[in-house]
Amino acid sequence: MTGKDRRGTGPGTDLDTGVLRPDPMVLAEEALIPEHNLVDPPPTRFTHQLTEDEPYRYDRPGRRRSEPDGVLPAGTAVVLMIEGERRSRVVDGEGRYVEVGTANLRELPSR
Repeated sequence: MTGKDRRGTGPGTDLDTGVLRPDPMVLAEEALIPEHNLVDPPPTRFTHQLTEDEPYRYDRPGRRRSEPDGVLPAGTAVVLMIEGERRSRVVDGEGRYVEVGTANLRELPSR
C-alpha cells in the first residue's frame, strides 16, 4: 500500500476493498442447533404444512418450555414425526427437528 492509498488501515477493515467489517464474535451456546435436533440430510418430501406462523422449540435441558427458539413461517412444509394432542414433533426443510403446535398442521395431499 502506498502513502497515497490509506483506505483499509483501521482495525476490522478489509485491506482489498477498504470496507469496514464488524469484529468477529463467538455466539452463545443458545445460538447453535442442538445436535440431537438436527436431521442430516434434511427431508425433501413433506407430509404437512404450517397454517400460521408457529414458534418452535428445541430440546434444551433446564430451559422453560415457554421460551421459543424461533418461528417457522406460515406455509412451511414439514414432515410429521410424532403427533401429539397439543404439541407435535416435525422436521423442516433445513433439518430442524422441533416441537410445534398440532393445531397449526395441515396435511398435504399425497402424490
